[in-house]
Amino acid sequence: MISVVAPIFNEQDILEELVRRLGTALEQTHQTWEIILVDDGSTDASAAVVRKLHQGDGRIKLLGLSRNFGHQPAVTAGVHHARGDCVVLIDGDLQDPPEVIPEMVRQWQAGSQVVLGERNGRAEQGPRSWGLKLFYPLLRRMSDIPSGPDAGIFSLMDRVVVEQFNRLPERKRFIPGLRSWLGFRQSCVSYRRQERHGGAPKQSLGRLIGYAMDAIFSFSYKPLRWVAYIGFMVSAAAFALAIYYFVTFFAFHKQAGSGFTTIILCVLFLGGVQLISVGILGQYIARIYEEIKQRPLYVVREAVGFEPSTAEKDL
Repeated sequence: MISVVAPIFNEQDILEELVRRLGTALEQTHQTWEIILVDDGSTDASAAVVRKLHQGDGRIKLLGLSRNFGHQPAVTAGVHHARGDCVVLIDGDLQDPPEVIPEMVRQWQAGSQVVLGERNGRAEQGPRSWGLKLFYPLLRRMSDIPSGPDAGIFSLMDRVVVEQFNRLPERKRFIPGLRSWLGFRQSCVSYRRQERHGGAPKQSLGRLIGYAMDAIFSFSYKPLRWVAYIGFMVSAAAFALAIYYFVTFFAFHKQAGSGFTTIILCVLFLGGVQLISVGILGQYIARIYEEIKQRPLYVVREAVGFEPSTAEKDL
């Protein structure tokens, strides 16, 4: 059985097209399947549309969250409730083409336990696209885990991988990083990322920046190391300057240079370094605080099409 998990947020206009294309792709695999649409607190009629689709086909299921918990918790909720021998993760905006799923399934049947959807291009343009293109090279340099050249959540995971994924307790989640951290046999399927099927992107610039910070701070201590290096360099420069002034004063009887601009620039530079250091430390401390609260990652409002034992899951 193949489970497909797709998070949705105010996508009422494209849900029927999403389900149609997913169903067509899944039928080509000649396997039984289910589609789990995770409603992440939509304020439009998305949940009602999914209920109607479920009435027409019981394999289409709705997992409604009590509010908007965010993209990563919504995907995680779907994975927790999926019953398939493999689970396909895909965004609900049709930028990741469902037509790639049959090839993913073939590679899974050939022995791959994780099949990544690797983007070889993007139809979208503009500053948003440029930032996304820069993100993965930056992540590879800053993180301590292996990462595909450009691979988001679009992927297939074997049941063995899913069981291990469901054991991970993180609250601040970066699913591509967690998936890479788990390891297992991996392969890739290349595709070109499409424009949204309709409407405006639901992920704001602020959320994307937060997503990038979660990816970096959850999988790397390098920012802390860099702050320490900067501190050592500033201290070394100050020590060298002190020696220089000491030698020139006693050997050549020269007074140290003075001036309002020099003093202000030094104060601002050192203050900036300190604030950056405190800010980076704060990011790690905030994540510790978030973890120790142990609140549920999400809360399910309704589960349509699930068996009672499965629908009761709430993490």
